[in-house]
Amino acid sequence: MVGAHDRAVRPASDFDRIASYLALWHSYDPAVKAELYSTCLLTSDGACLIDPIPLESGALDELVGSARVAGIIVTSSNHGRASARFAEQFSVPIFAPSETFPDKTPGKFRSVADGDEICDGLRVIGIEGAGPGEIALYHPADNGTLIVGDALINFEPYGFTFLPAKYCSNEKVMRRSLRKLLDYKAERMLFAHGVPILSGARDRLQRLLDGDL
Repeated sequence: MVGAHDRAVRPASDFDRIASYLALWHSYDPAVKAELYSTCLLTSDGACLIDPIPLESGALDELVGSARVAGIIVTSSNHGRASARFAEQFSVPIFAPSETFPDKTPGKFRSVADGDEICDGLRVIGIEGAGPGEIALYHPADNGTLIVGDALINFEPYGFTFLPAKYCSNEKVMRRSLRKLLDYKAERMLFAHGVPILSGARDRLQRLLDGDL
C-alpha cells in the first residue's frame, strides 16, 4: 500500500543541500529498522521529489522555495513512503514503473520504463533482479548524478555495496543490470538507504562491479 510506512516515520526536521539543484533529507523508520533517504532534484521543469518521506512544513517550504514541483518519483515497490501525500499536496503525478503498485495504483499515476525521460534530461534506468519496480535515475548536470533505489546501499556496517541477496528477486541478474549505470558519467550518487557519494561515484561503482566478477 502506498505510504504504508509513512505513519511510522517521524518527519525529518531539516534537509541537507548538496548543491543549488540537489538536496536530501532522511529519518529513521522503525518498521524496517533503517534510515530512509529522500532526494529533491531541481530541473528546468521544476522540482522532482524522489522517494519522499515526511518533512516538516517549514523545511519543505524552504526546500522547494519558489520552484514548481514537477512530480514525485518512486524508485521501488518498497518506497511508497509519503509519495501519495506529496502528490496530493502539490497536485502532481507519481512517476514509477507499473509494477511498483501491484495492489492499488495511486491517483495521477504515470508509468515509466527503462530509457524514458521524466523531465529536463532526467532519465529512467531500469534495474532488473532487485525488487519490483526497481529503477535508477540519471541527471547529466554538473558532471552527472545517479539516484538509486534499493539495488545499491551505502551505510554502516556494510558500506557501499549491493542490496543483500535475501531482498533480491535474482541477485546475479541485478548485479549484471547495474552495469548499465557505467554508461553514464556520474560524479555523484545518492541512495534511498545511505549517505551520498559526492565525488568519483562512477569510478567507485566500477571498482565494486569489477570486484564482483
